[in-house]
Amino acid sequence: MKKIKYILLAGIAALAMSSCSSDFLDTAPTAETGSATAFANTDNAKLALNGCARVMMNQYLSTQGMCGEGCIMMWYGNYPGQDFYVNLNGWALLINHNNHENTSSLYLYYPWFYYYKLIGNANTIIMRIMETPGDESEKQFIYAQALTFRAYAYFMLSQLYCKRWADSNNGDAPGLVLRVDEGSDDIGLSSLADVYSLVYSDLDHAIDMYKKSGKTRPDSEFFLPDLSVAYATYARAALTKQDWANASKYAKLAREDHALMGNEALLSNGFCTHNSEWIWGGYSAIDQTLYYYSYHAYIAYNSNAGNVRNYPKCISKELFQKIPATDVRKQWWLDPTYVDEDGNVQTYPYTTSTGLAANSTQLAKNARAAKPDLLSNASVYAYMQWKVRCNDTPGVGELCIFRSSEMYLIEAEAEYMQGNASAAQAALVALNKTSGRDPEYNCTATGTALLDEIKIYRRIELWGEGFDWFDMKRWKDTMVRHNPNEGGNFLATLAITVGPMERNEWTFMIPTRETDYNKAVKNGQISTSFTLPDYND
Repeated sequence: MKKIKYILLAGIAALAMSSCSSDFLDTAPTAETGSATAFANTDNAKLALNGCARVMMNQYLSTQGMCGEGCIMMWYGNYPGQDFYVNLNGWALLINHNNHENTSSLYLYYPWFYYYKLIGNANTIIMRIMETPGDESEKQFIYAQALTFRAYAYFMLSQLYCKRWADSNNGDAPGLVLRVDEGSDDIGLSSLADVYSLVYSDLDHAIDMYKKSGKTRPDSEFFLPDLSVAYATYARAALTKQDWANASKYAKLAREDHALMGNEALLSNGFCTHNSEWIWGGYSAIDQTLYYYSYHAYIAYNSNAGNVRNYPKCISKELFQKIPATDVRKQWWLDPTYVDEDGNVQTYPYTTSTGLAANSTQLAKNARAAKPDLLSNASVYAYMQWKVRCNDTPGVGELCIFRSSEMYLIEAEAEYMQGNASAAQAALVALNKTSGRDPEYNCTATGTALLDEIKIYRRIELWGEGFDWFDMKRWKDTMVRHNPNEGGNFLATLAITVGPMERNEWTFMIPTRETDYNKAVKNGQISTSFTLPDYND
């Protein structure tokens, strides 16, 4: 690691997102620009913190699509899952989980590179902010935000590069290289238990400092963490660690100030503009766009990017068929079926092997009538998505990282796992019926049927938001994709079955760009005894 130089955007040149300014200075490493300037006062430190947010919405490694957090959602959460279909034979290596042991692959390396860049930014702020001249409450709030960034990054890394908690012997499995300062010394792998200890400790201290500061985040700064984001990160991490009590506790706290969207917003928001339900997001605007690199340029139905026009993103036919007709969320996708005069369900013609509907077909006409902003040269596919759109082409759109719907689903799963069936049912009713998403919904399931229902509604509600693969991994479920002859809608090359213990147990190995230079990392073995850092609070 001594020779790997992560460029830190958290220095003096950071994006002033809150003002929607297009002024952005390319940054050199902090060591070159001078940390003294970056932390001369709290105003500069706020710009450094904005730099962390910019890291999450930036393009990397000269590769289209590697766009910060949006890439993690699309390429690592959506593509390799079982509910997200796209007609891309050429992406089979990624979609079919074939990069987990290819340590020289850019696709294996990217998350490691991206999240350690974010961690490096956060560490600089954590180490220096409390010594920065300025108001004490401002420093406490910035400190808490930086700790939240770090905790989130380490948690996300653990999902990709570490075994499931269920397979880790209570955390004894190898974890990550835990860097908590500005040093670049060789550091070996800590245990997975140590990773979660750091994540929990960072969040505990962040929560304490948010409260001590007495400050809140203005709505215009939705792209920066606040107390709710710390709670949400805690809830997601605890769920993945199978720490059910904390998962439920923090999910409830995270959603307190974030009311669920009503149906009108649910169908019109396009998941490209933050609203009351969003807990945390990524900033994007016409004057600050990633063009063809962004998440929205890969998924938004109205984007003019070739990746969308030619290959629209679709829901699995089998999942779509599980959505009740009374559920408003069914309108998020193009239904190729209709009921004829005799009350029989019929299907409009389309090419079943791919899903493509020719422009002359009724299905294509229905699509353009339903979505006038669908480009005239865009392909129409059965089951294509209307959930996500962009505010401007090719892919301008704010990115949703956390929203309160996820918190209800975390609460439902965590309560079920604690044997509290009635509480799990109540969380599902609140999300699905009380919200208006499905006025006919009722939850009476118990036992494994209740867990199955929680999973189904998680797959429906969070479709396209980057959860698919991550959920399948932690559930230890077998991923099954069917081709049209088997009742599904996946291409034959993508219609595969992957068991939970295959593909290196769904775990990415440590990239050679780390092991070539960090000699303390030895064959994926724990080689470091980790001690929690001394916090400055």
